[in-house]
Amino acid sequence: MNFNLSEEQQLLSDSLQRLLQDHYAFNKRKAIVDSETGSSPRAWAQLARMGVTGLGIPEAFGGLGGGNAERLVVMQCFGRFLVQEPYLASVVLGATAVREAGSDAQKRVVLPGVANGEVKLAWAHDEDAAGHDALWVEVRASRDEGGGRGWRLDGVKNPVLHAHSADRIVVTARISGEPGDDAGLALFIVDPKAVGVSLRRNRLIDDTPAAELSLAGAPAEPLGDTADGTRALAAIRTTQADGTAAACADMVGAMESAFELTRDYLKTRKQFGKLIGEYQALRHRLADMSVALEVSRSMAIAAAVAADDPTGADSTTDLPRAKLVIGRHARMLCEAAIQSHGGIGMTLEYAVGNSLRRVHVLDQLFGDSHVQAARLAAMQA
Repeated sequence: MNFNLSEEQQLLSDSLQRLLQDHYAFNKRKAIVDSETGSSPRAWAQLARMGVTGLGIPEAFGGLGGGNAERLVVMQCFGRFLVQEPYLASVVLGATAVREAGSDAQKRVVLPGVANGEVKLAWAHDEDAAGHDALWVEVRASRDEGGGRGWRLDGVKNPVLHAHSADRIVVTARISGEPGDDAGLALFIVDPKAVGVSLRRNRLIDDTPAAELSLAGAPAEPLGDTADGTRALAAIRTTQADGTAAACADMVGAMESAFELTRDYLKTRKQFGKLIGEYQALRHRLADMSVALEVSRSMAIAAAVAADDPTGADSTTDLPRAKLVIGRHARMLCEAAIQSHGGIGMTLEYAVGNSLRRVHVLDQLFGDSHVQAARLAAMQA
C-alpha cells in the first residue's frame, strides 16, 4: 500500500489549506462558531466552487466520482482548521445513504444539488438507547392509515449533526423486528419543516451544531424499495463505513494542528532563560507525539482504502483497527500538547485545547476506541 499522497491529492490539500486559512484561521473561526448557524455560508460556497462537495458522488448524478481516498485530504484539512461546515453530515453521510439506497429517480433529484452545494442533507441514525450498537433502531415506520402508499415515522434520533441547516434528513427506521436486528430496516427522506417533525438544537463539546430529532407521525418518503431489507442494511453499513473513514482522517488533521502548535511553542517559550524545548523530557514527549501522528496518518489511509473496498481481504478488520488506533493516539497526542503548553492549553481562546475537543467528538462517532476493540475481539472469537 502506498502511504504517500498523490500529486493531485497534494495539490488539492494545498489549495484547501489556502482557502481555509482565509476563512478558518483560528481568530476567524470563533466568529463562525458564535454565529446563529455555527457554520460559514461563504466558506461553504467556496468549497462547492472548488468541487469538494462533489467528491464521492457519481458523475452521472452531477458529482466528481471518487470515494474515501479522494476525500481523505479534505477531511484532514477540515480537522487541521477545525472546520464547522456540514460536510460530514451532508456529503459523506447523507449523500452516501441516498447513493446506496435511493432509486435512480431519487438520486437524480437529490444528488446534483448536494454536489453543487445548494442542497444540504443530514443523517439521522443514532439513538440514545443504542449504546454504540451499529444497528440499534427504535424509530418505527408505518403506512398511512387507510391503506395509502405514504409512510409515517415515530421516534427520536439523537444526535443529528447539522440537522438545523439540512434541506432533507435521511432517517433510518424499522418496519419490522426488534432494535438491534439486521432485518426489518429501511431508509426514508424527511422534510425537517414538515408537520410532525421537531428539532431541539444543541452544540456538541467541540461546538459542532447538532439536534435531537423528534418524529411524531412525520410524513416520509422511502429511499428505494422498503421491501428490500438487504439493500437497506448494506446502505447503512456503507454509510457508517464512509463516516468512520472520514472521522479517522479528520482526527489526523486535528492531531497535525496540535502537534505543530506544540512544536512551535517549545521552540519559542523560555523558562529560567532556556528554551523549554531543550529539556529532555519535553523532547521525548514531542518525539512520542510525532510517532503517534505518523502511525495515525498511515491508519487513516488504510481506513479510506478499507471503506472503498469492503470486500478486500483485510477490510473487515482494517476499519475498526484504524478507528481504534487513531482514537487512542489522537487523545494521547492532544493531551500531551495541552500539558506541554501549560495553563494556556486549557483555554478556549487557544487552538490546542479545541483540537482535543474535536478528537473527543470524533472518537465517539461510529463507536469509540473501546467499542472498536470489542468489535475486533468479536471477529476473532
